Amino acid sequence: MLNQSSPAVFSRSIAVLALFFTVLICKSAAQEGAFPHVALLSIDGAIGPATTDYFKRATEEAGERGAELIIVHIDTPGGLDAASRDIIQHILSSPIPIATYVYPSGARAASAGTYILYASQIAAMAPATTLGAATPVQIGGPPGTPTPGGKPQENEKKEDKENKEGENEEGKKEEKPLSGTAMERKVVNDSVAFIRGLAQRHGRNADWAEKAVREAATLTASEALEMNVVDIVAKNDQDLLKQIAGRQVSLDSGEITISAGIAELPIETYEPDWRNELLALITNPQVAYILLLIGIYGLIFEGYSPGAFVPGIVGVICLLLAFYALQVLPINYAGLALIIVGALLIVAEVFMPSFGALGIGGIIALVIGSVMLIDTDVPGMQVSRKLIGAIAGVSGLFLLTFFLAVGRSLRTPRVAADQALVGRSAVVSDVTETEVLVHLDGEIWKAQCESPLEPGQRVRVIAQHGLLLYVEPG
Repeated sequence: MLNQSSPAVFSRSIAVLALFFTVLICKSAAQEGAFPHVALLSIDGAIGPATTDYFKRATEEAGERGAELIIVHIDTPGGLDAASRDIIQHILSSPIPIATYVYPSGARAASAGTYILYASQIAAMAPATTLGAATPVQIGGPPGTPTPGGKPQENEKKEDKENKEGENEEGKKEEKPLSGTAMERKVVNDSVAFIRGLAQRHGRNADWAEKAVREAATLTASEALEMNVVDIVAKNDQDLLKQIAGRQVSLDSGEITISAGIAELPIETYEPDWRNELLALITNPQVAYILLLIGIYGLIFEGYSPGAFVPGIVGVICLLLAFYALQVLPINYAGLALIIVGALLIVAEVFMPSFGALGIGGIIALVIGSVMLIDTDVPGMQVSRKLIGAIAGVSGLFLLTFFLAVGRSLRTPRVAADQALVGRSAVVSDVTETEVLVHLDGEIWKAQCESPLEPGQRVRVIAQHGLLLYVEPG
């Protein structure tokens, strides 16, 4: 038995050794491309799933290639909560120091950008930049709705006056319970605790961070530096690296000191790859909305015209891409249902005319569902009202064209079914001793003629009896 099993043991040993040497070769090849450098990333625009994917991939690649520091240029109005928290978690667990730099001049780190700035090991800003306004946007609204402090905006002055009147003799205000719904208070308090924790981790101004959440406070670069909200104000990347050199930062692994020669290292830019670009395109709410409509209409028309294939194939692909995008976006399922119902009603109007009832109802459902679809107020993460209006306008023109066509058909004089072809032109396709065949509207008809005919000759129908046409040359 030992001799019989020896070849198998030997083969397995050879396979293990081959795998071991393959791993060593791959690792060596990967390390050959590694060199000390500073990695440069950019977060520009609203923060969404594509931003998170790009940030994670780029920082991991930078670590594998030997980056000693990662600089992140940021200019954002905010973004989705889930995507922002993923980026923050990645920053906090990063083995490489990350410097978030609000750049260039005129840029901002608003809302989610403020949280990311607080989470970074080094927070920097360029002159003439701003940060703040970190209030959760879901609880915002028009005048009269609860504000982050829980009070309706239109009643703030009135309540402030009441608070002043309620001051006691020692000049201290009496405590009043916060108004607003429990959910609003929960969201605000959770955000406050989150950003205070980030501030305390890196020794930054936690009180102002809370103010940025509760009151949507903002700061300029010089004010932020003075109030210990950021660590550095730098004119450009080289200035930033010079000020960073020799600074101590806190990582999960402990305190480290940034190399004094960090400014001498080359700066390598990490651009989004094709996968990030595709993900950014698909998860754009405008594109996802269009893909959803194309997918719905494609499947509907395939159902009414079985065997066409093209509408069905295009519809399935677009619908799958739309569902992928929608599952990473904050959507309202009632809005999604209204869009589907609206599209079905518009198509149903064509096949089951209801004098506009189905079509108009479909357009109304489509517009309302489109407005409700993306359930967030984050800038750049909503379906454009112009796009919704354009879709509604196209649907309205489609229905109008259909109604005009129906009206023309109703005004056309009625002709008996067995006389519908009289006066039409046809082409002789075959002539035999017993019958004549003519080609008319893609169909082959039997015909009779008193004059001799030849294949290819044009004839005119002068009478019709059942499936037999009587024709004459001409």
